[in-house]
Amino acid sequence: MDLSTTYMGLTLKNPLVPSASPLSKELDGIKRLEDAGAGAVVLYSIFEEQISFEAEELDHFLTQGTDSFAEALSYFPQASEFNLGPDEYLEHIRKAKAATKIPIIASLNGMTTGGWIDYAKKMEQAGADALELNIYFLAADATQDSAAIEQTYVDIFKAVKAGVKIPVSVKLSPFFSSITAMTKKLDAAGVDALVLFNRFYQPDIDLQKLEVTPGVVLSSSNDLRLPLRWIAILYGKLKASLAGTTGVHSAEDAVKLIMAGADVAQMCAALLVNGPAYLGKVLKDMQAWMEKNGYESVAKMKGSMSQKNVAEPAAYERANYIKALNQYKIK
Repeated sequence: MDLSTTYMGLTLKNPLVPSASPLSKELDGIKRLEDAGAGAVVLYSIFEEQISFEAEELDHFLTQGTDSFAEALSYFPQASEFNLGPDEYLEHIRKAKAATKIPIIASLNGMTTGGWIDYAKKMEQAGADALELNIYFLAADATQDSAAIEQTYVDIFKAVKAGVKIPVSVKLSPFFSSITAMTKKLDAAGVDALVLFNRFYQPDIDLQKLEVTPGVVLSSSNDLRLPLRWIAILYGKLKASLAGTTGVHSAEDAVKLIMAGADVAQMCAALLVNGPAYLGKVLKDMQAWMEKNGYESVAKMKGSMSQKNVAEPAAYERANYIKALNQYKIK
């Protein structure tokens, strides 16, 4: 059985790829993911703010002016609380490459164009096989229209891509008025892969302390449906590879994404809950499902249930909405 897949020009032994998470913060975690069978590993993200300021400068930047806005002291992380500094992150890449045989994908998280983008070249020099560009941008400015926001994404990607020779993917959020138009723009700009979708962790309100609080709510298999739909719609319409992330908790979830058209299925929450070895179980279960259902390779499955290949293409669009509501029965 051939489980191999091609993702942004890289040949992976299988399509299961741990996404950026605390599991890749330590070298031991990366090695455990490789031992479990991971096709590649996306490293924990380093942030634009970390690169733009050295530790002391970052600390000064976060604390200056807080006489007027004292809450900034408690809300922004201290410089020492970031997981890895710029130099340490590069050394982490070097060690990961030396200790493993699978592709290591560095992760760069930012929201503006600027000098921090040059750090991508250093990632390449440290040995990263590819780079995942995670653009976390909240469109809260009412004076900035959608076209300007979309152009920001394209400009950041182009600036990073121009400085490196390794493949570069972009991890998108689902909050665009037209996902197809946005992906077409990035595809035309030469993006090597699109990762769908980034989960923006939403703030909450503590009613006891009357404070806005951060928090992480892990995904479930139900969250798979959003990337599943858009990958199915986009399959065959772009040159870029497609990665599905959010909601991959089982072999069935991974198979669904691949059938929709994904080249890889990225896992995070399931591995955080169950540990790195759980990836091996998902891989084994996926092989068993393929054997039972007569699939000799991942390539045979890929895109077989995409919008372009299903009997009812409208099932991925408005027709699904209407049919779902009409079928719901009140108990």
